[in-house]
Amino acid sequence: MPASAITLRQLRVLLAVAEHSGFGRAGDDIGLSQPAVSQAVRSLEAELGVKLLDRTTREVVLTVAGQSLVAPLRRVLGELDDVLDEARGLGAAARGIVHVASAPTISGGLMPQVLAAAQQRYPELQVRLSDQAQQLAIEGVRQGAVDFAVLVGMDEDDPLIEQQPLFDERFVLVCPAGHALAGIQEVKLAHLAGWPLVLLDHSSGSRPLIDRACARAGVSLNVAIDVGHPATAFRMVQAGLGVSVMPALSLPLPTDQLQAVPVEAALSRHVVLARRRQRSLSPAAQRLWTLIADLAGAPPTCP
Repeated sequence: MPASAITLRQLRVLLAVAEHSGFGRAGDDIGLSQPAVSQAVRSLEAELGVKLLDRTTREVVLTVAGQSLVAPLRRVLGELDDVLDEARGLGAAARGIVHVASAPTISGGLMPQVLAAAQQRYPELQVRLSDQAQQLAIEGVRQGAVDFAVLVGMDEDDPLIEQQPLFDERFVLVCPAGHALAGIQEVKLAHLAGWPLVLLDHSSGSRPLIDRACARAGVSLNVAIDVGHPATAFRMVQAGLGVSVMPALSLPLPTDQLQAVPVEAALSRHVVLARRRQRSLSPAAQRLWTLIADLAGAPPTCP
């Protein structure tokens, strides 16, 4: 039987079954139903004329023939994936497509200005923005799923990621307009003690900074609600469920029923550009990277 009768899908299914030792788990991994996985393996065995898997009620194991096929197949398909990834990257670069990830507060505060300026200055660019939690955006940079990201600076050095500082940003307390803390000029971290807080969860880049700054100041926080997005926090505060601490980029507030008060400089964050180390950006991505660095030259200020 000619090799052309064997499909790439059948080979990938076999690898998935070998890695997961089962049809169900393999199907979950590659997005196929268990019957579809079984059928793909049976078809491949029929094309090759050899049994590749031994099936029992408890597990699925490779036969000797299956083992001899899977080892080189894993290497060949891995090389094919690398070639295809490179081809996709070249194709996207040729079309001027740039994939960028940014944390939610940055997406709402900085990126609208960036996208508008890019559209005006470089109309040939197609910017695909992924509004993601900090940890997801970092993983996108590591895996090459995005060209680069705009993030909260990471304190720990990452061997795979290079960071370029953009600006330092203050935090603000968000509270109801008539709240006891609304009338003070600057909120000290000590002022937060005792108040129920609505904070971004630990998938954000800001939450660890808040926790560490308060721990250094000896302030014990009463975190009532963890949320994933600033808009949710604002709704919670408006409903009287607590006060919130947010980066200044999360402003403006959605309603005049809320007020933002600057928090002392002991709590601040660094906003950075992040890219894979030792990997050149495409010309299109480099233009956008430079544009963001230029626009971020004047850091946002607190009200």
